[in-house]
Amino acid sequence: MSDILIERADGILRVQLNRPVQKNAMTSAMYTNLADILNEADKDDAIRVVLWHSTGNVFCAGNDIVDFLKNPPTPGAFPQGLLMDAFVKFEKPIVAAVQGGAIGGGTTMLTHCDFIYAVESAKFQLPFINLALVPEFGSSFSIPARVGHLRAAELYLLGEPFTAARAAELGLVTSVVPDADLLTTATATAQKLAAKPSGALLASKRLLKQPSIGPLNVAIKIESQEFMERVGGPEAKEALSAFLEKRPPNLNKTRTSVTAE
Repeated sequence: MSDILIERADGILRVQLNRPVQKNAMTSAMYTNLADILNEADKDDAIRVVLWHSTGNVFCAGNDIVDFLKNPPTPGAFPQGLLMDAFVKFEKPIVAAVQGGAIGGGTTMLTHCDFIYAVESAKFQLPFINLALVPEFGSSFSIPARVGHLRAAELYLLGEPFTAARAAELGLVTSVVPDADLLTTATATAQKLAAKPSGALLASKRLLKQPSIGPLNVAIKIESQEFMERVGGPEAKEALSAFLEKRPPNLNKTRTSVTAE
């Protein structure tokens, strides 16, 4: 069974993350696959809108840490970068349905969607700093642009979970819906979009995105450089190892190592 399922019907491309046991955590192969899916959908005139959701109780737990440590991002066409590029270039509406947790990249990938519906019980988190890493997917630009510096600092520098209600208050989701209504609500919006005049729909999204394209690309470039530097450092190695071993990280050890150097 594929880690990402797709289904085409009535102008809608359903894209479903399908690793429920692993909380739909993203592997390098999944980033590349999802980028290919979006690039192909963007060129397919029969597809007017993407509906993105997940199997199981969690939308996306971010990076699969085991796979991430085996395949960290490096200069060049790294998998996460391919998906970032695909999101930025994608001209058709994306509707997302979020249940359970949207952690790390599970939240920052959503910043490239046009409609985001979350269940009342959903939890969001941007825990990059807890793993000695930095924001990605251009979110160091897009989230402060939406919520302001102080609120973005709270989300990123503390890295604590926040509720769907808080996400809606901050403008990070379109609306919060009852658990039983999630996919029905998201599907209804996708169907409405698919019925719109396609030329005007594409042009309108293009106009809405235009002011942010330049700053977003700059943010992605700077984030990626910083992320690659961080991921190879002693803090990240300790924090990621501690995460896998389900223990608190010993960052005092890494600070001593850095000082000694």
